[in-house]
Amino acid sequence: MAQIKAEKPWHGIKQAAFAAAADPDSPQLTVKLPASWGQAAADALAAILPEARRIDIAEAAGAWIAPIAARGAAANLSDEIGDALHALVAARRGSPSADIWRNRPGHAPGFTFNIAAYLAEGVLDLGSLAADTRLAVTALTLAAPGAHRLAIGFTDLNLFLTRLGLDYGSQTARDTAVALTAFIGAQAHTASAALRAHGIATGYPFIAPALPEQAAIPGLIAAVRAVQEDAAQAGPARHEALLGFTAEPAVEALLGAEVCNFAPALSPVNAEGELTLWAQESLAARGLNPATALARQLSGEALFPAPRAGAHLAMHDALAPLAAAMPARPAQPMEAQQPSTRRALPARRSGYTQKVSVGGHKLFLSTGEYENGKIGEIFVALHKEGSAFRGLMDAFAIAVSIGLQHGVGLEDYVEAFTFTRFGPAGVVEGDPAVPAATSMLDYVFRNLAVNYLGRTNLAPATLESADTVGEGAAERAPLLPLDLPDPAPRERRKALKLVS
Repeated sequence: MAQIKAEKPWHGIKQAAFAAAADPDSPQLTVKLPASWGQAAADALAAILPEARRIDIAEAAGAWIAPIAARGAAANLSDEIGDALHALVAARRGSPSADIWRNRPGHAPGFTFNIAAYLAEGVLDLGSLAADTRLAVTALTLAAPGAHRLAIGFTDLNLFLTRLGLDYGSQTARDTAVALTAFIGAQAHTASAALRAHGIATGYPFIAPALPEQAAIPGLIAAVRAVQEDAAQAGPARHEALLGFTAEPAVEALLGAEVCNFAPALSPVNAEGELTLWAQESLAARGLNPATALARQLSGEALFPAPRAGAHLAMHDALAPLAAAMPARPAQPMEAQQPSTRRALPARRSGYTQKVSVGGHKLFLSTGEYENGKIGEIFVALHKEGSAFRGLMDAFAIAVSIGLQHGVGLEDYVEAFTFTRFGPAGVVEGDPAVPAATSMLDYVFRNLAVNYLGRTNLAPATLESADTVGEGAAERAPLLPLDLPDPAPRERRKALKLVS
């Protein structure tokens, strides 16, 4: 990457070097950025610039800001565009789309604002948001003079609403989001209209969207109406479209967003098993410390109820008339469906944890039980397997647990997953009831069959050669010897093998 001199806005910010990668299968590279941004931001920047071998965020930002600043100076727009853009990114308030970072702008370049960064103690900094919106329009126009459509939007609306103490699914939350989007849209139109004089463009009139009667932020509706009047007087805009919510998860992660665009949060826990920022602020707003919150959660209280069905869809439909680019419309909730028959487990439950080694690979199997001793959930923890394998096993255990809680019999799972064949497999150490297993799944359900079904009559696992690994359960031995006239386990035919 070309060496670009770091600008003043980055001075004084403590930097750190991270070993980052766009995904677990990509090669790692060194990414230098503010230490407080963390590993997730480093991985995000690696995904934004996949061709780089080493990344310094100040230099990487300078690589796309310098051409914009040069064109702005040549057009007599401003000598401060470069510093202003550096300051915007360094403060983590906004970022352009990935194509701008790569200096390859597409037909609809975008800019995303971290909207929660403009809100402090219930006060929205409308002045900074307005200035940054006009800056974004100017920067995108200078980066892609031929583009007739821009996609300016925001991210992490969920945290923004949490800081306001609003329920995501409430009408007030939607009205506030609509007013906020309308404010950004009117500011963007004013900036685009001013830029129309610096180029040849047809011109597109301002169309003011309908506004709600009130919003959660005092004075926001009045401010939007005033900005809309200014936009109408500014004349036609240079761009046909200005607002848009694009799918840029890496850019949003770089800004520190926990939830993309205007979507709701589905979990109070992040990928590292820690409380998310919005969950922490939600607890703080209710005067709950982590210890008190944990106690109330264990007692069965739902401190973080999931958003009700249709909340995301309602937010999408509220914002769709204002933005030209929108993510896919969420699925319509099926109101006619029968209510779920899922039986919740008690907050404090019994069960057991079994530690074993399957073919030399450690495995921990934990269970959760109802009051009557019936199994209701399982957890499978692996010791040294790859992240993809661990993630798939976690998801599999969750799926099985949901099925058990909806009444699927453990017998059905035992029938489906015993005798599955894939590595690791082999001798089982640590569980005398199961001496060998053809896979980790085979071991898990053999163990559950013994402990919850009293099934000690399963055919023994036969560890065949490697050419049978991955064949699945279609050829497994019957679970009951009486299923076939021959009481012996059914053996799989050896495959023909050519040798030289």
